[in-house]
Amino acid sequence: MPIQIKWFLLFVLTGAVIILLMSRYMPERADTIYRNCRIYTMDAQCTVAEAMAVERGKIVGIGTTEYIQRKFQAERMIDLEGRTVLPGLIDAHCHLFGLGLARMTVDVSGSRTEKEAAEKIVERVAAIRPAQWVRGRGWDQNLWPGKSFPTQDLLNKCAPENPVCLVRIDGHACWVNKRALEIAGVSRQTPDPPGGRIIRDALGDPTGVFIDAAMELIYSVIPEPNDGEMREAVRRAIHECTSVGLTSVQEMGVDAKQIELYKKIIDENNFPLRVYAVIDGSDELWDRMKKEGVLIGYGDNRLTLRALKLYVDGALGSRGAALIDPYSDDPGNRGLTVLSEEILQKLVDESMDAGFQVCTHAIGDRANHIILDVYESALNKHHTVSSRLRIEHAQVLSPEDIPRFKKLGILPSMQPTHCTSDMYWAEARLGPKRIRGAYAWRSLLNTGVIIPSGSDFPVENPNPFYGIYAACTRQDKNGVPRNSSDREKYFQPVANVQTESAAFQDGWYASEKMTREEAVRGFTIWAAYAAFEENLKGSLERGKLADFIVISKDIFTCPVHEIRTISVESTVIGGNEVFPHH
Repeated sequence: MPIQIKWFLLFVLTGAVIILLMSRYMPERADTIYRNCRIYTMDAQCTVAEAMAVERGKIVGIGTTEYIQRKFQAERMIDLEGRTVLPGLIDAHCHLFGLGLARMTVDVSGSRTEKEAAEKIVERVAAIRPAQWVRGRGWDQNLWPGKSFPTQDLLNKCAPENPVCLVRIDGHACWVNKRALEIAGVSRQTPDPPGGRIIRDALGDPTGVFIDAAMELIYSVIPEPNDGEMREAVRRAIHECTSVGLTSVQEMGVDAKQIELYKKIIDENNFPLRVYAVIDGSDELWDRMKKEGVLIGYGDNRLTLRALKLYVDGALGSRGAALIDPYSDDPGNRGLTVLSEEILQKLVDESMDAGFQVCTHAIGDRANHIILDVYESALNKHHTVSSRLRIEHAQVLSPEDIPRFKKLGILPSMQPTHCTSDMYWAEARLGPKRIRGAYAWRSLLNTGVIIPSGSDFPVENPNPFYGIYAACTRQDKNGVPRNSSDREKYFQPVANVQTESAAFQDGWYASEKMTREEAVRGFTIWAAYAAFEENLKGSLERGKLADFIVISKDIFTCPVHEIRTISVESTVIGGNEVFPHH
C-alpha cells in the first residue's frame, strides 16, 4: 500500500476518533437547563429526576443536576430551588369554548334557592336593552329546598322584557322565562322532541325547563356570538386553563366555526394551549371530516382533529341518564336515550372506517350497556387494535359490564369531581345496590384498564388538582364524609333504605379511591394515551414536548387534604413560560 494512502487512512481514522471523543465529552447545546428541583417524570417507572435540559421546545435530557450540567451547555440556567415539577396536566374531557362563554355570562352556580339563582340576573338585565338575551349557567336544583325543577315565574319577575336562558350546571337542561318561550314559539301544543323532554305543569303548559334534546328548541333562536365575542371566550378560557396547570385539553363536541377560529388564532401565534378537539357528531363538520381525514398536530402540535363525539343519554342530576330500572326517587322514569342504537352503530362504523376515534357520552347503566354493545359489534367488524374507543363519563355501570372495558380495550374517560359533586344525592337517584357501580374507579382499575381523567369544565371547576384530590379522597373540599355521622347532616336520604355506615367512612365509598400515582397519571400519561399522544406528552422524557408545571407543594408527600390547595407557580408549554401571564 503506497505511503500516501496509509497517511490518508491514518488521518481519517484519527479524525473519526477525535469526533467520537468530542461527541462524547463536549457538552450538547440546550436553550434552557432547569436544575435543583424534584421532577416527577411520570414515566413507566415513575422516575424522579433533579434537572432537565430543553432545546427548541423539546426535552433533550433529564436526570441528576450533575449529569445535566455536565452533558449540556445552555444559554439559560434556571435554579428552581427545590420546587416540585410535574408534566403539564391534561384534561381528558372538557369544553374549552364553553368555559370561555360561561365566564362571559351570568354565573348562577352555588345558588342555594331558586329565588337566589333568578335574582342573579337582575344586574345584567339593568345593563342591557330589553330585547337582548340574558344567558347564564350553573343552577342545580339538588342544592335547593325541595330539590324540584324551577319554573318560569321568578325569571318573569326579574326579566319581564328580556328573554332569559340559564343552563343547568351539567349542561343537560335549561331554564327559561316567558319571553324566551314566546320567541321560540313553544306552547302546550309543542311535542317533546326525540331524546328530549319539556317539563310541563298539570295542564300541559311548559314550565320553563327543557331537558337534553329539547334545549335545541331554545338554542335555535338565541343569536350566536360574533367573532369578537368568540375570540374573547377563547382568550379567557386559555388564560384560566394555563393558570391552573393545564397544558393540553381534550375538548368534547366542537363545531366548524370553533375549529376555524382556533386555526386563525394559532396562525397568529396567540394560542399557547394544546387542544385535542373532538368533532360534534350532529354537526355537518363530520360529513366534511370523513372526506378530508384526520388533522394531527396543526400549528406545532396545538390542534388535533381525529375523534368524533356521540351521545347515548343525558345526565344523572336532571334525571336524563338512561337507567335499566327506574330512578329510585322517580318511579316510572328510566331517563332518556338521545341517539338510537342503529344511528350509534352507523356513526361508530363510519368513524372506524375513516380512521377516527369515537368518544361517546354515556352516564346511566343502560346507556353504558348500549354503547358497549355497539363498540363490541364495531370491533368485531373492523378487527382494529388501535381504535382506543372511549366512553365519556362511564358513570353508572352494571357489575357485569365493568370487565368488558378491559376485554374490549375500551377506555373509561372519567371525571373525579363528578363523584364528589353528585355524592350528596346520587344514592337517592340510584338506590343502595346500583350505587356500587357508580364512579367505580377501583373496580375498573382492578380489571387492568387505565382511567383518563378530566373535569368536564365548565360543569366542574377546571382546576385539575381538585380532580386529583377527589380521586384520592372521595371527599369534598371540607373533608366530607369523614364517618357515618356525616350521612344525616349532608346526604339526601334513600327512600326506605338504611345505607351501611361503612359507605361514609373516610370518604364516600372509599374502597373505590385511586392512589395518588393513579390520580396523577389520570391527568398526565393516561390522558395522553387516550388521545394517541403518549409519545409526545404526558411524561417528562427525552424527545417529548417540554410541557411542564412548577407547583407550590410536593403532590406525592404533602398531606392528602392539601392536594386541593396546590397552586401553580409556572406553566411551560413547548419550552415557553405561558403562566404567570406576562
